[in-house]
Amino acid sequence: MSEKIVKTDAEWKDQLSPLAYKVTRRHGTERAFTHDDFPKDPGIYRCICCGAALFDQATKFDSGTGWPSFHAPISPDAVGEQADNSLFMRRTEVHCARCDAHLGHVFPDGPAPTGLRYCMNGVALTFEPAVETG
Repeated sequence: MSEKIVKTDAEWKDQLSPLAYKVTRRHGTERAFTHDDFPKDPGIYRCICCGAALFDQATKFDSGTGWPSFHAPISPDAVGEQADNSLFMRRTEVHCARCDAHLGHVFPDGPAPTGLRYCMNGVALTFEPAVETG
């Protein structure tokens, strides 16, 4: 992993849309089914804040929840997790390991092979299509 990225609140506000700032820097959540779904073509999902590679399209699945869902991060050290006991619930928050951007939560009700559902806010991710070779 690259070095940690640390910016001031003002720098994040200048870089991000108001919704992306609210979600990634203030631990907000976008409303379900309000973010456009990403393409189904091969590619990588990156952090909207720092560009770190977080999820591969091959791990994405339709969870029916209204948020992009993945069964695993692109590598074990791409994301971090911590307990989230807000809203009178026990959940596990997922954040970008490089810049600490709040991405969403992980739940133990996903498909094989991991059984996990990384339920991410679409506004926290950008999609980079795979480069075609040949």
